[in-house]
Amino acid sequence: MSLGNDVARHLCANNPHFIDTLIPELGQIVATACLAHDLGNPPFGHSGEKAIQTFFSEGKGLYLKEKVSPQFWSDITRFDGNANAFRLLTHSFKGRRQGGFAMTYSTLASIVKYPFPSVKATKNKFGFFSSEQAVYLSIAERLGIPLLAPDCWARYPLVYLVEAADDICYEIMDLEDAYKLKILTYEETTDIMLDFFDEMGKNRILKRIDDEKLSDPNEKIQYMRACVIGLLEYQCATTFIKHEDEILNGTFKGSLIDNINELPGKAYQRCAALSRQRIYKSRPVLDVELSGYRIMATLMELMVEAIEHPERYYSQQLIGRVSNQYDIENPELESRLMAVIDYISGMTDVYALDVYQKICGISLPII
Repeated sequence: MSLGNDVARHLCANNPHFIDTLIPELGQIVATACLAHDLGNPPFGHSGEKAIQTFFSEGKGLYLKEKVSPQFWSDITRFDGNANAFRLLTHSFKGRRQGGFAMTYSTLASIVKYPFPSVKATKNKFGFFSSEQAVYLSIAERLGIPLLAPDCWARYPLVYLVEAADDICYEIMDLEDAYKLKILTYEETTDIMLDFFDEMGKNRILKRIDDEKLSDPNEKIQYMRACVIGLLEYQCATTFIKHEDEILNGTFKGSLIDNINELPGKAYQRCAALSRQRIYKSRPVLDVELSGYRIMATLMELMVEAIEHPERYYSQQLIGRVSNQYDIENPELESRLMAVIDYISGMTDVYALDVYQKICGISLPII
């Protein structure tokens, strides 16, 4: 919210007539979009995404390629949590009202980091499935989002703020979590956090820690983490304001975090590299990803087989435990497949594990 509020204050200061518009509400819009944009992530994060993608592209679902349209095949073999969030928020699920969550166009546009369909995707990242493309087109036309190429739009300006908040929080919070999990030492964590500041900034932080008589290493790390997040938030808000015209006309390149000042920018890059090398490839993380991948792949295999052969007894049992909001008995294959993906991607990690154990006979509910 602070990113949106800081930008709103600057815009209103330079344009007093903005005060009577929705500009002062930018912070609320950005905060809502930040909360909403992760809704589409499947269980086990990127491992879950990859499990859905590869079930179709190289797993037991490969045979379905000849049964569906090229656009739909592109969607499911590039399945992405960002596009899934947009679907979740706008799709009219069975028995639910039209318009999905009925959110404002500004909020919806703010979560679409990649405003193009899967057939235009780069590195499997895209903004909406073909089934929701018409919805995004309506939003883009209403908000005046520039069309840069056929089926490719400029990012809505607030996307940059949502993306920056995501980049800042996850990267820095992951550092703190790595320290708590003993993946990084106290010295390593302290060094990389202080690395974001010049000598004056470092001394100010260390003096505050000394003045407050903080002796608990966890509290020291928490304070430094808050300082880093505050610095990056200021840097990104300043960058947004500096490049306002380019952002509005769709010519801005990269993300806000890519364009902050050199010192914190290089520190962020070192932080990201450390995360890739030491955190995301650590054994505890890899073990969870491997387990999650297997769980997701198994659920996909069993549920897709069930909708392909609904006449079988076991298929009927599986279909029977799916919520009524998912149109899993639709006569159209693509609709049934999407219902399976909606059902599985909507699970939490714990729920996916529970369903996996039950339908595989590993555990039984208490009778």
